[in-house]
Amino acid sequence: MDQEREELQTVYLARHGETVWSLTGQHTGLTDLPLTEEGERNAERLGGRLRGLTFAAVFTSPLSRTLRTSVLAGFGDVAKINRDLVEWDYGEYEGRRTDEILLENPDWQLFRDGCPGGESPEQVAERADRVVERVRAVPGNVLLFSSGHFFRMLAARWCQIEPMVNARVFMLGTASLSVLGYEKNLWQPVIKLWNDTNHLTAAKERGTAGNNRIAKKATR
Repeated sequence: MDQEREELQTVYLARHGETVWSLTGQHTGLTDLPLTEEGERNAERLGGRLRGLTFAAVFTSPLSRTLRTSVLAGFGDVAKINRDLVEWDYGEYEGRRTDEILLENPDWQLFRDGCPGGESPEQVAERADRVVERVRAVPGNVLLFSSGHFFRMLAARWCQIEPMVNARVFMLGTASLSVLGYEKNLWQPVIKLWNDTNHLTAAKERGTAGNNRIAKKATR
């Protein structure tokens, strides 16, 4: 039984690093923004978190913020572009914050209503299903680089739960790592890890401690 568990596939979800719009809470779908300087540093820290792991396949969204994250994390030479991994097309809501949208449409919910002029939840779910099918065809562990709302939909579809009710609660930070897999067999898909950002907080704590040591030496 233990050997069977070890052979079950594990799928790692790496969200891209910080952008100026992720900082301000603006919906960033197909707008091709670069990473901020902190976003680049965090992508490198994400690479440190993944160091030592091996993957049978690595796939990335074609958007530059995601491609750059894959490169800085150390997988630029092996990551293959999969266009189904792009973020939700927000249509008329592109570049807008949720609080602004709710002033016009107080009952709006992304995973239930989608976006006018953009994608519906059903369309994003279809893309997520294609990614799941592609991933499950790989004989080994897989690493994916993509964006927050798409990964939330992907997790719901992986676990075969209703995304309109469940996907909205799967919060994801930038440069976070999540893991999908199975409990005992292929009929029990699970989320094994979600929104892990310890690699970011640990790095910042080390930086703060280093600065404090420097400050103490300067005051002696």
